Amino acid sequence: MIEEIKRIEQESREEFASAVGYEELEQLRIKYLGKRGIFASFLKRIGALDSELRPAAGKAVNDAKITVASFFEEAKLRIESSAGAKSSATFFDYTLPSYPFPKGFLHPCTRVMDEILDIFMEMGFEVELGPEVELEYYNFEALNTPKDHPARDLQDTFYISGDVLLRTQTSPVQVRVMETIDPPVQMVSPGVTYRRDAADMTHLPMFSQVEGLMVDRGVTFGHLKGILAEFVRQMFGEGRRTRFRPHYFPFTEPSAEMDISCGVCGGKGCRACKGIGWLEILGCGMVHPHVLELVHYDTEEFTGFAFGIGVERIAMLKYNIDDIRLFFENDLRFLKQF
Repeated sequence: MIEEIKRIEQESREEFASAVGYEELEQLRIKYLGKRGIFASFLKRIGALDSELRPAAGKAVNDAKITVASFFEEAKLRIESSAGAKSSATFFDYTLPSYPFPKGFLHPCTRVMDEILDIFMEMGFEVELGPEVELEYYNFEALNTPKDHPARDLQDTFYISGDVLLRTQTSPVQVRVMETIDPPVQMVSPGVTYRRDAADMTHLPMFSQVEGLMVDRGVTFGHLKGILAEFVRQMFGEGRRTRFRPHYFPFTEPSAEMDISCGVCGGKGCRACKGIGWLEILGCGMVHPHVLELVHYDTEEFTGFAFGIGVERIAMLKYNIDDIRLFFENDLRFLKQF
Protein backbone atom coordinates (compact mmCIF):
# COMPACT_ATOMS: atom_id res chain seq x y z
CA MET A 1 0.00 0.00 0.00
CA ILE A 2 2.82 2.38 0.82
CA GLU A 3 4.35 1.84 -2.61
CA GLU A 4 0.97 2.57 -4.19
CA ILE A 5 0.71 5.80 -2.18
CA LYS A 6 4.12 6.92 -3.44
CA ARG A 7 3.11 6.15 -7.01
CA ILE A 8 -0.10 8.19 -6.67
CA GLU A 9 1.87 11.07 -5.12
CA GLN A 10 4.20 11.14 -8.14
CA GLU A 11 1.30 11.03 -10.59
CA SER A 12 -0.40 13.94 -8.79
CA ARG A 13 2.80 16.03 -9.03
CA GLU A 14 2.82 15.64 -12.81
CA GLU A 15 -0.90 16.37 -13.18
CA PHE A 16 -0.86 19.49 -11.02
CA ALA A 17 2.24 20.77 -12.83
CA SER A 18 0.48 20.47 -16.19
CA ALA A 19 -2.88 21.98 -15.11
CA VAL A 20 -3.72 25.05 -17.21
CA GLY A 21 -6.84 26.54 -15.66
CA TYR A 22 -8.88 26.92 -12.50
CA GLU A 23 -11.47 24.40 -13.63
CA GLU A 24 -8.90 21.69 -14.30
CA LEU A 25 -7.11 22.51 -11.05
CA GLU A 26 -10.31 22.16 -9.04
CA GLN A 27 -11.04 18.80 -10.66
CA LEU A 28 -7.59 17.53 -9.63
CA ARG A 29 -8.08 18.74 -6.07
CA ILE A 30 -11.35 16.84 -5.82
CA LYS A 31 -9.77 13.78 -7.43
CA TYR A 32 -6.96 13.54 -4.88
CA LEU A 33 -8.02 15.52 -1.79
CA GLY A 34 -11.83 15.48 -1.92
CA LYS A 35 -14.10 13.63 0.48
CA ARG A 36 -14.43 10.84 -2.05
CA GLY A 37 -10.97 11.28 -3.49
CA ILE A 38 -8.08 8.85 -3.79
CA PHE A 39 -6.56 9.60 -0.37
CA ALA A 40 -9.94 9.29 1.32
CA SER A 41 -10.21 5.80 -0.13
CA PHE A 42 -6.75 4.95 1.19
CA LEU A 43 -7.83 5.92 4.70
CA LYS A 44 -10.81 3.61 4.44
CA ARG A 45 -8.56 0.70 3.39
CA ILE A 46 -6.26 1.13 6.42
CA GLY A 47 -8.86 -0.53 8.65
CA ALA A 48 -8.49 -3.76 6.72
CA LEU A 49 -4.72 -3.95 7.30
CA ASP A 50 -3.00 -5.87 10.07
CA SER A 51 -2.66 -3.85 13.26
CA GLU A 52 1.14 -3.65 12.99
CA LEU A 53 0.92 -2.17 9.49
CA ARG A 54 -1.74 0.47 10.21
CA PRO A 55 0.51 3.16 11.85
CA ALA A 56 2.97 3.22 8.97
CA ALA A 57 0.19 3.23 6.38
CA GLY A 58 -1.70 6.04 8.15
CA LYS A 59 1.46 8.14 8.36
CA ALA A 60 2.18 7.54 4.66
CA VAL A 61 -1.33 8.67 3.67
CA ASN A 62 -1.19 11.86 5.78
CA ASP A 63 2.29 12.77 4.53
CA ALA A 64 1.20 12.23 0.94
CA LYS A 65 -1.93 14.40 1.45
CA ILE A 66 0.25 17.26 2.74
CA THR A 67 2.59 16.91 -0.21
CA VAL A 68 -0.23 16.80 -2.75
CA ALA A 69 -1.85 19.85 -1.09
CA SER A 70 1.44 21.72 -1.65
CA PHE A 71 1.32 20.69 -5.34
CA PHE A 72 -2.17 22.19 -5.49
CA GLU A 73 -1.06 25.51 -3.92
CA GLU A 74 1.93 25.80 -6.26
CA ALA A 75 -0.27 25.21 -9.29
CA LYS A 76 -2.82 27.71 -8.03
CA LEU A 77 -0.17 30.44 -7.64
CA ARG A 78 1.18 29.67 -11.11
CA ILE A 79 -2.25 29.92 -12.72
CA GLU A 80 -3.14 33.11 -10.81
CA SER A 81 0.11 34.73 -11.86
CA SER A 82 -0.45 33.80 -15.48
CA ALA A 83 -4.06 35.00 -15.41
CA GLY A 84 -3.02 38.30 -13.80
CA ALA A 85 -0.42 39.03 -16.46
CA LYS A 86 -2.89 38.12 -19.19
CA SER A 87 -5.70 40.25 -17.73
CA SER A 88 -3.44 43.30 -17.34
CA ALA A 89 -2.26 42.93 -20.92
CA THR A 90 -5.80 42.59 -22.26
CA PHE A 91 -7.58 44.94 -19.81
CA PHE A 92 -10.56 46.70 -21.28
CA ASP A 93 -12.47 49.55 -19.65
CA TYR A 94 -16.15 48.94 -20.39
CA THR A 95 -17.02 52.54 -19.44
CA LEU A 96 -15.14 53.90 -22.47
CA PRO A 97 -17.12 55.22 -25.44
CA SER A 98 -17.73 52.77 -28.27
CA TYR A 99 -15.51 52.65 -31.32
CA PRO A 100 -14.46 54.85 -33.01
CA PHE A 101 -13.24 56.87 -30.03
CA PRO A 102 -14.08 60.58 -30.31
CA LYS A 103 -11.10 62.82 -30.96
CA GLY A 104 -9.89 65.01 -28.12
CA PHE A 105 -9.38 68.73 -28.54
CA LEU A 106 -7.45 71.51 -26.87
CA HIS A 107 -9.11 73.91 -24.48
CA PRO A 108 -9.75 77.26 -26.24
CA CYS A 109 -7.41 79.10 -23.85
CA THR A 110 -4.66 76.56 -24.52
CA ARG A 111 -5.14 77.04 -28.26
CA VAL A 112 -4.92 80.81 -27.91
CA MET A 113 -1.83 80.53 -25.69
CA ASP A 114 -0.14 78.38 -28.35
CA GLU A 115 -1.11 80.87 -31.08
CA ILE A 116 0.30 83.80 -29.11
CA LEU A 117 3.60 82.03 -28.47
CA ASP A 118 3.89 80.93 -32.12
CA ILE A 119 3.44 84.52 -33.32
CA PHE A 120 6.12 85.95 -31.05
CA MET A 121 8.52 83.05 -31.62
CA GLU A 122 8.29 83.74 -35.36
CA MET A 123 9.36 87.32 -34.57
CA GLY A 124 12.45 86.10 -32.72
CA PHE A 125 11.24 86.01 -29.11
CA GLU A 126 12.41 83.16 -26.87
CA VAL A 127 10.07 81.50 -24.36
CA GLU A 128 11.19 81.67 -20.72
CA LEU A 129 9.42 80.07 -17.75
CA GLY A 130 9.54 80.86 -14.05
CA PRO A 131 8.01 79.81 -10.70
CA GLU A 132 4.38 80.44 -9.85
CA VAL A 133 5.27 80.66 -6.16
CA GLU A 134 7.41 83.78 -6.17
CA LEU A 135 9.41 86.01 -3.84
CA GLU A 136 7.92 89.39 -3.02
CA TYR A 137 11.11 91.06 -4.26
CA TYR A 138 10.75 89.73 -7.82
CA ASN A 139 6.98 90.20 -7.94
CA PHE A 140 6.97 93.80 -6.69
CA GLU A 141 10.16 95.50 -5.58
CA ALA A 142 12.31 94.56 -8.59
CA LEU A 143 9.47 95.91 -10.76
CA ASN A 144 9.64 99.37 -9.18
CA THR A 145 6.76 98.67 -6.78
CA PRO A 146 8.09 99.05 -3.21
CA LYS A 147 6.11 98.10 -0.11
CA ASP A 148 4.53 101.53 0.33
CA HIS A 149 3.55 101.95 -3.34
CA PRO A 150 -0.22 102.48 -3.84
CA ALA A 151 -0.20 100.31 -6.99
CA ARG A 152 0.32 97.26 -4.77
CA ASP A 153 -3.19 97.62 -3.36
CA LEU A 154 -4.53 96.33 -6.68
CA GLN A 155 -2.26 93.29 -6.78
CA ASP A 156 -1.53 92.19 -3.21
CA THR A 157 -2.40 88.56 -3.58
CA PHE A 158 -2.20 85.13 -1.93
CA TYR A 159 0.74 84.98 0.46
CA ILE A 160 2.34 81.66 1.39
CA SER A 161 4.50 83.20 4.10
CA GLY A 162 6.03 86.59 4.95
CA ASP A 163 7.68 87.33 1.59
CA VAL A 164 6.52 84.35 -0.47
CA LEU A 165 3.37 84.65 -2.56
CA LEU A 166 1.59 83.42 -5.66
CA ARG A 167 2.76 85.66 -8.48
CA THR A 168 0.37 88.31 -9.76
CA GLN A 169 2.03 88.53 -13.18
CA THR A 170 4.75 86.78 -15.19
CA SER A 171 6.97 89.90 -15.13
CA PRO A 172 9.18 88.37 -12.38
CA VAL A 173 10.46 85.95 -15.03
CA GLN A 174 11.79 88.93 -16.98
CA VAL A 175 13.73 90.16 -13.95
CA ARG A 176 15.18 86.70 -13.31
CA VAL A 177 16.29 86.41 -16.94
CA MET A 178 17.88 89.88 -16.97
CA GLU A 179 19.81 89.01 -13.80
CA THR A 180 21.46 86.08 -15.57
CA ILE A 181 22.22 87.38 -19.07
CA ASP A 182 23.45 90.60 -20.66
CA PRO A 183 21.53 92.45 -23.37
CA PRO A 184 20.19 91.94 -25.94
CA VAL A 185 17.11 90.27 -24.44
CA GLN A 186 14.07 89.27 -26.48
CA MET A 187 11.70 86.99 -24.58
CA VAL A 188 8.12 86.12 -23.71
CA SER A 189 7.09 84.54 -20.41
CA PRO A 190 3.80 82.57 -20.40
CA GLY A 191 2.13 81.15 -17.32
CA VAL A 192 -0.60 81.19 -14.70
CA THR A 193 -0.98 84.17 -12.36
CA TYR A 194 -3.09 84.87 -9.28
CA ARG A 195 -4.87 87.92 -7.86
CA ARG A 196 -7.53 88.45 -5.21
CA ASP A 197 -10.16 89.40 -7.76
CA ALA A 198 -13.76 88.35 -7.22
CA ALA A 199 -15.06 86.17 -10.03
CA ASP A 200 -17.30 88.06 -12.44
CA MET A 201 -17.79 88.33 -16.20
CA THR A 202 -14.28 89.73 -16.80
CA HIS A 203 -12.25 88.74 -13.72
CA LEU A 204 -11.04 85.56 -12.03
CA PRO A 205 -8.64 84.97 -9.15
CA MET A 206 -6.53 82.82 -11.52
CA PHE A 207 -5.74 83.61 -15.14
CA SER A 208 -2.99 83.15 -17.74
CA GLN A 209 -0.61 85.76 -19.09
CA VAL A 210 2.04 86.13 -21.76
CA GLU A 211 4.43 88.97 -21.00
CA GLY A 212 7.07 90.14 -23.44
CA LEU A 213 10.35 92.00 -23.08
CA MET A 214 12.92 93.41 -25.47
CA VAL A 215 16.06 95.20 -24.28
CA ASP A 216 18.81 96.36 -26.62
CA ARG A 217 20.54 99.44 -27.93
CA GLY A 218 18.19 101.90 -29.61
CA VAL A 219 14.88 100.19 -28.75
CA THR A 220 12.01 102.71 -29.01
CA PHE A 221 8.27 102.93 -28.55
CA GLY A 222 8.01 102.69 -32.32
CA HIS A 223 9.44 99.16 -32.19
CA LEU A 224 6.86 98.27 -29.54
CA LYS A 225 3.97 99.59 -31.65
CA GLY A 226 5.18 97.79 -34.75
CA ILE A 227 5.54 94.41 -33.02
CA LEU A 228 2.15 94.64 -31.28
CA ALA A 229 0.43 95.77 -34.48
CA GLU A 230 1.85 92.70 -36.24
CA PHE A 231 0.67 90.52 -33.37
CA VAL A 232 -2.89 91.89 -33.74
CA ARG A 233 -2.79 91.37 -37.51
CA GLN A 234 -1.80 87.71 -37.16
CA MET A 235 -4.15 86.97 -34.25
CA PHE A 236 -7.29 88.80 -35.44
CA GLY A 237 -6.81 89.36 -39.17
CA GLU A 238 -6.17 92.30 -41.46
CA GLY A 239 -9.31 94.27 -40.70
CA ARG A 240 -8.67 95.15 -37.04
CA ARG A 241 -7.40 98.65 -36.24
CA THR A 242 -5.29 99.49 -33.20
CA ARG A 243 -4.78 102.48 -30.96
CA PHE A 244 -2.69 103.32 -27.87
CA ARG A 245 -3.98 105.26 -24.86
CA PRO A 246 -1.75 106.73 -22.12
CA HIS A 247 -1.85 104.70 -18.92
CA TYR A 248 0.20 104.07 -15.79
CA PHE A 249 2.26 101.05 -14.78
CA PRO A 250 5.00 101.37 -12.15
CA PHE A 251 7.51 99.30 -14.16
CA THR A 252 7.15 101.12 -17.50
CA GLU A 253 7.47 104.78 -18.50
CA PRO A 254 5.83 105.92 -20.73
CA SER A 255 3.00 103.37 -20.43
CA ALA A 256 -0.03 102.66 -22.57
CA GLU A 257 -3.09 100.51 -23.00
CA MET A 258 -3.58 99.04 -26.46
CA ASP A 259 -7.07 98.77 -27.96
CA ILE A 260 -8.34 97.05 -31.08
CA SER A 261 -11.44 97.87 -33.07
CA CYS A 262 -14.53 95.89 -32.09
CA GLY A 263 -14.93 92.73 -34.15
CA VAL A 264 -18.71 92.70 -33.71
CA CYS A 265 -19.55 96.16 -35.07
CA GLY A 266 -16.33 96.95 -36.95
CA GLY A 267 -15.65 99.95 -34.71
CA LYS A 268 -19.05 101.63 -35.15
CA GLY A 269 -20.20 101.06 -31.58
CA CYS A 270 -22.36 98.28 -30.15
CA ARG A 271 -23.26 96.53 -26.93
CA ALA A 272 -20.11 94.39 -27.02
CA CYS A 273 -17.81 97.44 -27.03
CA LYS A 274 -20.15 99.58 -24.89
CA GLY A 275 -20.79 101.87 -27.81
CA ILE A 276 -17.21 103.19 -28.22
CA GLY A 277 -16.04 100.89 -31.02
CA TRP A 278 -12.85 99.83 -29.20
CA LEU A 279 -11.86 96.93 -26.94
CA GLU A 280 -8.92 96.95 -24.53
CA ILE A 281 -6.46 94.17 -25.35
CA LEU A 282 -3.20 94.63 -23.38
CA GLY A 283 -0.90 96.93 -21.43
CA CYS A 284 2.59 97.96 -22.52
CA GLY A 285 5.31 100.59 -22.27
CA MET A 286 9.02 101.34 -22.18
CA VAL A 287 10.85 99.58 -19.35
CA HIS A 288 11.37 101.97 -16.44
CA PRO A 289 15.08 102.88 -16.01
CA HIS A 290 14.89 101.92 -12.34
CA VAL A 291 14.00 98.33 -13.31
CA LEU A 292 17.04 98.17 -15.62
CA GLU A 293 19.30 99.63 -12.93
CA LEU A 294 18.26 96.94 -10.43
CA VAL A 295 19.55 94.25 -12.83
CA HIS A 296 22.72 96.30 -13.49
CA TYR A 297 21.93 97.29 -17.08
CA ASP A 298 23.46 100.54 -18.28
CA THR A 299 20.45 102.82 -18.86
CA GLU A 300 22.58 105.22 -20.90
CA GLU A 301 23.30 102.44 -23.40
CA PHE A 302 20.23 100.18 -23.31
CA THR A 303 16.48 100.75 -23.51
CA GLY A 304 13.64 98.31 -23.71
CA PHE A 305 9.91 97.75 -23.91
CA ALA A 306 7.54 95.32 -22.20
CA PHE A 307 3.95 94.22 -22.68
CA GLY A 308 1.48 91.98 -20.87
CA ILE A 309 -1.27 89.98 -22.56
CA GLY A 310 -4.15 88.25 -20.77
CA VAL A 311 -4.68 84.97 -22.59
CA GLU A 312 -8.32 84.61 -21.56
CA ARG A 313 -8.91 88.22 -22.64
CA ILE A 314 -7.54 87.45 -26.11
CA ALA A 315 -9.69 84.31 -26.31
CA MET A 316 -12.78 86.31 -25.37
CA LEU A 317 -12.07 88.86 -28.08
CA LYS A 318 -11.14 86.25 -30.67
CA TYR A 319 -14.29 84.16 -30.15
CA ASN A 320 -16.66 87.00 -29.09
CA ILE A 321 -17.28 85.56 -25.62
CA ASP A 322 -18.71 87.91 -23.01
CA ASP A 323 -18.12 85.89 -19.80
CA ILE A 324 -14.67 84.65 -18.81
CA ARG A 325 -16.16 82.12 -16.38
CA LEU A 326 -17.40 79.99 -19.28
CA PHE A 327 -13.81 78.87 -19.93
CA PHE A 328 -13.57 77.15 -16.54
CA GLU A 329 -17.02 75.68 -15.95
CA ASN A 330 -16.09 72.50 -17.91
CA ASP A 331 -19.38 72.55 -19.82
CA LEU A 332 -18.75 70.37 -22.89
CA ARG A 333 -21.58 72.09 -24.72
CA PHE A 334 -19.48 75.25 -24.62
CA LEU A 335 -16.02 73.71 -25.07
CA LYS A 336 -16.98 71.55 -28.07
CA GLN A 337 -17.67 74.71 -30.10
CA PHE A 338 -13.92 75.23 -30.39
